[in-house]
Parts: sequence; structure tokens; C-alpha cells
Amino acid sequence: MSVACAKCGAEVPAGVQFCSVCGTATNAAASAASSGFTPVNVPGVPSQAAAPSQPAAGTPPLPGYTPVAAAPAGYAPAVVYPAKSGSSAIKIILIVLAIVIGLGVLGAGAVGFMVWRVAHSFHVNGKDGQITMNTPSGSVTASGETNFTAEELGTDIYPGAQSVRGGMRMNLPTGSIVSGAFLTSDSKDQVLAFYKSKLGSEASVFDSDASAMISVKKGNHENIMVTISARPSENNGKTKISIVHTKNSHSS
Repeated sequence: MSVACAKCGAEVPAGVQFCSVCGTATNAAASAASSGFTPVNVPGVPSQAAAPSQPAAGTPPLPGYTPVAAAPAGYAPAVVYPAKSGSSAIKIILIVLAIVIGLGVLGAGAVGFMVWRVAHSFHVNGKDGQITMNTPSGSVTASGETNFTAEELGTDIYPGAQSVRGGMRMNLPTGSIVSGAFLTSDSKDQVLAFYKSKLGSEASVFDSDASAMISVKKGNHENIMVTISARPSENNGKTKISIVHTKNSHSS
């Protein structure tokens, strides 16, 4: 049994849901839609496209994806891929390593330059062991000596004393230092009495059982200090005399 199309009047066979001429839904299609059944498309007859499914409200996005904005009706929300943090971390580590290595190279260069400057500021004379060092204020010279004069030491050498190694002459930009070392068989008290008479009553004296020291200041630029040491276990039991004479050339 056929029915007439409500729009164009063409005959539509029973059970067919759309008119084959104009595509209008028949009463059977409307009844199927209202009853919950999905209409069946007839070949050659256009049908309405199904609306894209929308995600349920409150449903979280898939792991690794982030919606950036609400999409128009019928379209899925746009997503962006997460940034790969591994490559950025490696770049930062490489930059830090480059900085540390650069600072290490600069530090090693500075130390090397300082060592070079110090090494080239010294000059050693192999003949008498004299050492010369150049400084911004002038040159410093020092040498180990065993022969001194009373004028260099600022006072007389103890009679009969033997000069030994340990003395030094040093010329400084601000003055000079001369020191001599001697040994004698006389006692500490005999040596102290000798230098008390030589340096005068203005000299300062410190005396103990095994050692003594006497010093005097001459003016504002000269100082003489004599140290006397007598210990049976040292210097084969002899008395050691050390004399230090300093001069300050910049004193007023």
C-alpha cells in the first residue's frame, strides 16, 4: 500500500520513510524518530549529517594535551602539545658548564701570569748566592754572607768570635738590613758585658739563664740588636752571637 507525499504528492511505498522525489520525511519516519529508532537512509536520497559528538561537561582532557580555547559548536576543542623540557634543561646545563670552564681558564691564566711575574722578578747570582727581586718600589737584594765589618753591623764584632753562615745583607727600597752570626767559646755573661759597654747605658737589656738580648736605637733611622744564646746542646757548647743592624733611609 502506498501513501502520497505530503509535499509533492508523489506516491511513496508503504514503509519508506522519505519521498524519493523531494526527500520529505513521511509519517513513518516521524513516528520512528519519536519512538527512538534511527531512520534508515534510502540510497540516492540526501540525509542530514549527524552533529559531531561533544565531550561531556567537566570531562578532563586526555593526558599530554591541553585545550586552549572553547571550540565552536560541532568542533572538537583545539589542543597543544606540551613543550619538551629535556632539551631546554640540557641547554642550560651546557651553558653553566661553559661558564664554569671559562672562569677556570681565566683563573688558571691569572695564576700562571703571577707565577711568571714572580719567577722573572728574581735573579740569582750563582757565584755568591745573591738574590735580586724587582718590586714596584724598587729592587730588593739579599745574599748569605760570612764576612762583615763593624761599620756594616753598627757595632764591634766580639773579639775572637768566628763568623758562621746565617748572615745576610739586604737592600730594600726603604733602607737596608745587615745581619751576622758568630760563635765564641766565652760565656754568655762575658759577651753581654762586652756589648753593654759598646752600646751604652741607653741600650735595653733582657737577660735569662740561657740567652740575652740587648738593643739600642740611634736617632730615628737606625737600630742595633744583639742576641746571645748559650745552650750546651747547641753549637758544640759554644755561645752564639747574632747582630742585626737596620737602617731606614726614609725617616725624617
